[in-house]
Amino acid sequence: MGTVDPMQIGVLGGTGPAGSGLAVRLASAGFDVVIGSRSKYRALEVRDKLDAKWAERSLPLAAGDNETAAGAEVVVVATPWDAAAATVAEVAPKLRGKVVISMANALAKVGHEFQPLVPPRGSVAASVQAAVPHALVAAAMHHVPAKELGDIARPVESDVLVCSDHPSATATTLEIVRRLPDLRPLDAGELSNAAPIEAFAAVLLQVNMKYKTRVAIRFTGLDGKID
Repeated sequence: MGTVDPMQIGVLGGTGPAGSGLAVRLASAGFDVVIGSRSKYRALEVRDKLDAKWAERSLPLAAGDNETAAGAEVVVVATPWDAAAATVAEVAPKLRGKVVISMANALAKVGHEFQPLVPPRGSVAASVQAAVPHALVAAAMHHVPAKELGDIARPVESDVLVCSDHPSATATTLEIVRRLPDLRPLDAGELSNAAPIEAFAAVLLQVNMKYKTRVAIRFTGLDGKID
């Protein structure tokens, strides 16, 4: 896939904080976005709320069930981590040959701390790839705060680590993230690296709790190294 312009992106589980936040951010960057959900009525409700909140933006947002969202050119999985593999399996025929972006982190709150969990196959992204072996799965967007992502009146400054076993999925995901102002996409290698990337989200949440903020990741030493 050589370009992301124009492109329709479907968001499975797009009614939660992460999914709806990413949907509105993508739409604000000019992508046609389909918010998906198990219930198309829930998706329509969330779409209508976003339209009302950002009425002056005339955002290109549509809504339907997850099967409808899976019909888009690129599909993002924004469900809770433990539903990701089952959700893509339900719409597997529509995902064949497509770039599918997994953004969930497997975490649990134990006492006052967040702790990473080890899902089947080591990461949520790997579990998604196993559930839809004929899709081109990439892992990305794990460390971008959902609330800030959904506030398109303000920029979100963060690096976004992207990993995949499919070069075309990496390239497409990097290009999509590059279209979102102030987010810098970085190629983080093969899909096996999704495990530590997902787990590190627990550290960021712990820092957020300690300092009552929402932190994001920035890497140094890359000036002049990225096209």
